[in-house]
Amino acid sequence: MLAILQARMSSRRLPGKVMRPLAGAPMIGRQIERLQRAKRLDGVVLATSTDASDDPLVDYGQGLGVQVYRGDLDDVMARYHGALRAAGPPAHFLRLTADCPFADPDVIDAVIAHHLGGDFDYTHNSPGWTFPKGLDVEACRFSAFDHAFQTTHDPYDREHVTPYLYRHPDQFRIGVVQRSPALRWRWTVDTREDYAFVAAVYADLYPRKPDFRLDDIVAWQDAHPGAALPHEVPGGAA
Repeated sequence: MLAILQARMSSRRLPGKVMRPLAGAPMIGRQIERLQRAKRLDGVVLATSTDASDDPLVDYGQGLGVQVYRGDLDDVMARYHGALRAAGPPAHFLRLTADCPFADPDVIDAVIAHHLGGDFDYTHNSPGWTFPKGLDVEACRFSAFDHAFQTTHDPYDREHVTPYLYRHPDQFRIGVVQRSPALRWRWTVDTREDYAFVAAVYADLYPRKPDFRLDDIVAWQDAHPGAALPHEVPGGAA
């Protein structure tokens, strides 16, 4: 399955966050490195914008040998649609965001397996946030996404890409992957505090185990109880 990884340099709360260093490399590079360990992923497309602020991101992605697509800065749904059309489009794809440097290959593979095995139109692991925020994975059938793209003009849907799908279970077959017990932690990067936490984990774990996984981060948090960022989120939204 093809992964579309959305990224931009103009984040409102932490501009340029995707290029901030983690263990000696830009954050987005570390995330792509982790994605490439997923056995069920066929490739990664970096979907960024045509805005000049994203030129450094394009140069870096191309330097890694990753396919890059540039589209609308604000209409992210259109950016995804363009990236997918340029890629074929594939029958199914994965949606990921570049502020999640703990993306876990095992979780990605599990979501893909559930999605394809259940013949779903859309599958996610977000309901109830049983996985830490930052391990979000969304798998989607292109034909379902194309229908949503052609149908909705709601600015919220266009910015956040998939809400039309999970808000219309009457139209689409929705798959859900959950974890038990739930881990309600914040492992995404939106603020300086988020980045400081992620950087501390990488500084300690990456030199010893570059392919560290969810359980390794949990063990690190247990050993550094003051560093973890709890993040309780109401269930039901993606």
